[in-house]
Amino acid sequence: MELAEDEHTEFKRAWSDSAKRSIVAFANTDGGTIYIGVDDDGTVIGVKDPDQCMRQATQAAANAILPDILNFISVSTNHMEGLPVVVVQVRRGTHPPYYLADKGPRPAGVYIRSGAASIPATETAILDMLRQSAPVAYEDMPSFQQQLTFIATKAFFDASGIPFGEHQHQSLGLLTPDGVYTNLALLLSDQCMASIKVAAFADIGKEAFQSRSEITGPLPQQFEQVRSLLSQYNHVRSAVGPDMRRVDEYDFPPDVLREALLNLIIHRDYGISAPSLISVLPDHIEFVNLGGLPTGLTKQDMLNGISVQRNPKLTSIFYRLRLVEAYGTGIRRITHAYAHMSAKPVFSITDHTFNLSIPALAPNPSTKEDPAISTRVQDSHSPTKRIDSHSGHTDEHESLIRKYVRDHGVVTRAEAQQITGMSQAAAARLLRAMVEKGRLRRVGNGPSTAYRIKE
Repeated sequence: MELAEDEHTEFKRAWSDSAKRSIVAFANTDGGTIYIGVDDDGTVIGVKDPDQCMRQATQAAANAILPDILNFISVSTNHMEGLPVVVVQVRRGTHPPYYLADKGPRPAGVYIRSGAASIPATETAILDMLRQSAPVAYEDMPSFQQQLTFIATKAFFDASGIPFGEHQHQSLGLLTPDGVYTNLALLLSDQCMASIKVAAFADIGKEAFQSRSEITGPLPQQFEQVRSLLSQYNHVRSAVGPDMRRVDEYDFPPDVLREALLNLIIHRDYGISAPSLISVLPDHIEFVNLGGLPTGLTKQDMLNGISVQRNPKLTSIFYRLRLVEAYGTGIRRITHAYAHMSAKPVFSITDHTFNLSIPALAPNPSTKEDPAISTRVQDSHSPTKRIDSHSGHTDEHESLIRKYVRDHGVVTRAEAQQITGMSQAAAARLLRAMVEKGRLRRVGNGPSTAYRIKE
């Protein structure tokens, strides 16, 4: 036999699992042919039962490889040097990456052809295949990681009274029709690799760090933790208004920071592995996202209120969890909040980045301490307690709890944990402290324990 193994040719003495890897590699690269019944040196030895060998090859292609590859292979029996040889011809597939079903779309399951060998593809190569195949959104692509858990995200769904079982995994888009976890599932999982870096600076030149944090975990949890962190940097000054009511003035409108953070999370291009960045400076806060605007959307379109969802299923989940109030209104909310201000939010957009700069309403550089060490904020009227040195919670945390109870009538520990971004123990301490201060009263016992405004 004159053939030799190369990038398009593979020899197998008999059918084995390694032949499945070769099928995957050929389908992901430029196609090729597997000769079963031929030794590595090209010696034809034949197969004892060609029909059984053909069935093994066909069944492997049908059951052990995803996506469906049957349209791209043909299996036949030829006679070479008088001996039966099974020939498996594989064409390049149109929906790579193809992968071993029991390994998933990761290097252990995705193979490519390199010379005469079938080798594992790198994660970068797999991502390139996904992008170059059918126009599938990142959140719908199969995840590299298939060993996923959803403990934290399920707590958010439970607190909102929304089921989060296997049926919802399918209907929300966490699973492909083949039962493989998608990238959306990865973003909601405890194994989520995306992160947000938050840094505070003492100067506008970003030369003197005050603190740095990298927030990880499932995206709903990241939202609550970063929101809580930003609230600590958002100094509040209290005064008594003409109607003898307390008036709180913030450095930054809390609703604007919330919308900017939501925009950072739900519109991010998660196909880019670098973290999102938030920089807190004395006179503004910068939100830097990766990926620019979605294809076809211009800056003017965005400012005019036109919204194109880069991650529509992720956005829908945030809406279900009541983290997003309405679709496509975030930018308008941000610009409207500054409509009568001399300083305006600044949008700087390139092909690969989206930078939003939120100016302070009343910059006060002298009070921009690190929230990890600062315990109070001074103003011209009276000192306002910022972080309780015993419980670790802030006035902003209490304010969020009071607002939630006013809006909903009651709050549970789980709900307090969700809306403040605090840990379970910290949320419980906060509620106990508010009861001790006479601001809340406890009702019920055990799992039915809740808290109401004390009359």
